[in-house]
Amino acid sequence: MQLPLPLRRAGRCDILRIVTADEMRALDRTAIEEYGISGLVLMENAGARVVDKIQNLVGEIKGRSISIFIGKGNNGGDGLVIARHLLNRGARVKVLSIVAAGEIRGDAAVNLDIWRKMGQKIYPIHQDDGINIVKLALVKTDLIVDAIFGTGFHGPMRKEPGRVIRVINKSGKQVIAVDIPSGLEAGSGKASEPCIRAHQTVTLGLPKLGLYLGQGPNHTGEITVADISLPAVLVNQRAAPRYLLTAERVKKWMKPRPLSAHKGSFGRVLIVAGSRGMTGAASLTGQAALRSGAGLITIGVPETLHNIMEGKLTEVMTVPLPDTGRGSFSREALPRILSLLGNMDVLAIGPGLSQGPETVELVRELLPAVKLPLVLDADALNALAGEVNILGNLTTTAVITPHPGEMARLMGVDPKNIQEDRVGRAIKAAADWNVVALLKGARTVVATPDGTVYINPTGNPGMATGGSGDVLTGVIASLIAQGLEPSHAAAAGAYFHGLAGDLAVREKGMMGLIAGDIISALPMAARELFG
Repeated sequence: MQLPLPLRRAGRCDILRIVTADEMRALDRTAIEEYGISGLVLMENAGARVVDKIQNLVGEIKGRSISIFIGKGNNGGDGLVIARHLLNRGARVKVLSIVAAGEIRGDAAVNLDIWRKMGQKIYPIHQDDGINIVKLALVKTDLIVDAIFGTGFHGPMRKEPGRVIRVINKSGKQVIAVDIPSGLEAGSGKASEPCIRAHQTVTLGLPKLGLYLGQGPNHTGEITVADISLPAVLVNQRAAPRYLLTAERVKKWMKPRPLSAHKGSFGRVLIVAGSRGMTGAASLTGQAALRSGAGLITIGVPETLHNIMEGKLTEVMTVPLPDTGRGSFSREALPRILSLLGNMDVLAIGPGLSQGPETVELVRELLPAVKLPLVLDADALNALAGEVNILGNLTTTAVITPHPGEMARLMGVDPKNIQEDRVGRAIKAAADWNVVALLKGARTVVATPDGTVYINPTGNPGMATGGSGDVLTGVIASLIAQGLEPSHAAAAGAYFHGLAGDLAVREKGMMGLIAGDIISALPMAARELFG
């Protein structure tokens, strides 16, 4: 069971942008053709940054035995640059090629020629006995560098490189992948069988989507983004508005707390949630909002459950609302909720709400009447299935937080279709319904109506537990109440929530992690972010 690993940054590259393989190639081409930065310079910078990472990992390079696996493309060229620098620092280097030397072209061929002029050779492993060369080389290898395939790879994996990758994965040696693990598709995160399982990935220029989507996180290990000297102005002007969330970006969105502040300074949150058997969802949302910094939290619950909620909560206020007599909200709760909103900054609705017909009717009538920012989760979203046009007609900004099943119901598609294109589906939902769409899951995606996308790198599999989504709803509502724009609150909330989960898992482990542990870690996450 692999613990989550942080994103690291080498150099001054703009790590906020996250790109597809085609977008990265276009940026490289523009750097070469319009800015005059040669492909050889970009390749040299890429190799040097990987060597810096190796130096950080192993300490003294002199005397280390390092095996570098290369292919015929630019990724293989990067590997040859790495080999040269490591040799110059005193390492014992073997370069093993999955193709005949004659197939290596372009800038990679220039570096192959340099390698040979240094009196070095490459070991061809594409022939039938090549696998024996691989096994022999790995016996005394301290570190493996994977420079076989780059971002241009699309499966399925061919037989010859596939058997090499299997031996590498079974070797037990530490593997560092150059740009992207070989066998992983840069745009989708789809992994071939087999695919390199790296302990470290040094991605070049900008992070690639596939490192964070699909099966990417299972293959990358710790990710380092390496500066290869792409001009910042080029990245800012030409790269898509798609960002990898970082602590620095989240900090910029948060406002400092003035010394003269009082509880009203940090916003008032109304949460409409809970039903019989689901009071925990309401409680978790309220406590998460409080632990995320909002000043005053009120939870509206069905009146027959009010005494239970009073016993559950201390710092969070509760209000009884008309119910059906079966522990769920009735339509008669509508005017009371609207009255409560007069003194609030944000409404969060949905956790544990139930899907009873009167509750569904309440949600559908309430939302068009709300003028405050909205956070819609769980059963509030289920209530809109078949009536999703309500979202497009809202007079306020709404953040929706569906998991893939809920998004599939809203869109009228199979959940598999959502998972196959998480970014595209989130973008479509945001644009079609004029909402901030937060699609939950491993590497949460946040999309805004203008096409901006944020991808969250924090979080871990231990957070796949009941109530975790309720906590996220409370965090986002709290950040909106404190003054963040809803889109920023959704993105920062995802990062903050995931960071709390990463801190909690260090103490609790993944199997034992529960939603309450995430809430307990929220103050630690805030301290780590803001000091």
